[in-house]
Amino acid sequence: MADAALLHASKRLTLPDPLPLDSGQSLAPVEIAYETYGELNADKSNAILVCHALTGDQFLASNHPITGKPGWWVRMVGPGKPIDTSRFHVICANVIGSCMGSTGPASLAVDGAPHAMRFPVITIRDMVRGLVAMLDALGIGSLHAVVGGSMGGMQALSFASHWPTRTRAALVIASAARQSAQNIAFHEVGRQAIMADPAWENGDYYASGKGPEKGLAVARMAAHITYLSEQAMHEKFGRRLQDRPDGTRGAKTFGFDADFQVESYLRHQGLAFTDRFDANSYLYITRAMDYFDLAEEHGGKLAAAFAGTRTRFCLVSFDTDWLYPTAESRSVVHALNAAGAAVSFVELSAPFGHDSFLLDVPALDRVVTGFLGADR
Repeated sequence: MADAALLHASKRLTLPDPLPLDSGQSLAPVEIAYETYGELNADKSNAILVCHALTGDQFLASNHPITGKPGWWVRMVGPGKPIDTSRFHVICANVIGSCMGSTGPASLAVDGAPHAMRFPVITIRDMVRGLVAMLDALGIGSLHAVVGGSMGGMQALSFASHWPTRTRAALVIASAARQSAQNIAFHEVGRQAIMADPAWENGDYYASGKGPEKGLAVARMAAHITYLSEQAMHEKFGRRLQDRPDGTRGAKTFGFDADFQVESYLRHQGLAFTDRFDANSYLYITRAMDYFDLAEEHGGKLAAAFAGTRTRFCLVSFDTDWLYPTAESRSVVHALNAAGAAVSFVELSAPFGHDSFLLDVPALDRVVTGFLGADR
């Protein structure tokens, strides 16, 4: 008989009720696609909800069905790993607005046509509402922990703030309580690249079978630069030139092909991204991140977001992350301290920039293991 800790299940559920949104609209029907790993115990007290980042999905520890690549957090989730599936029942759901099974712009509306730009603008809190409704449908009243990095960390903060009795712990990695002006600017560059592509067709490109792939690739290229540190870019590529298909090694073409290795890398990242992600979803999810401001949702005071909370918090930042720098995590820690919450914080040293939470940083493994096992 197979070890239950090694097994995962891919599932979908339709929410029983319309989902209210911050815009004042509601969304129905809503389908949530999710994966589970490890067994749920008898009293349903060992569930951990892992929230994914902007271009992530529910396949955190299982092979991606489109790319065939291992899950985006397979190094962190599994038997004996920091998020130990021999102890915890781990759930990861595709957020609403995305494109890997949960309801989003590419999903069919009640008239049988894709929502496209008729899909309502959503927020991080709307995404979490969908996750909470999923947990309700699964009969899980309280989580052992909610965990997330980057946009997933925003969801974890929103979850712990607006549904404080639904989780006993919150682990927030490389994230922030609001989107900065600089990050909004990067997102706008990506959105404009998509919308400037003639194939975008004002979002109604699904019937044509060809979307704004060039614009989406450029959006991904711009975003990918923000995920890496200057040190990582230098060590990985420097100013090294590409070898040419004709066998010429490291020569300049005196043209506008990808002469530098870093150019070739970004082009590859952009093109590969178009195979697995929907351009309209990119528009909607980046806008949701831009709207995120937890203090604004609580009268302008971040500490008010955590008033009276009994949730334990752990915040982790990385010293080379300039997308969500340590100062962003410290501001959340200060607010949690002001609210009298139980909080721990650590800045880890890693050369990889924002992507450090996805890569091999043993110190992060130790932090995650220690925090999730603290009440064992």
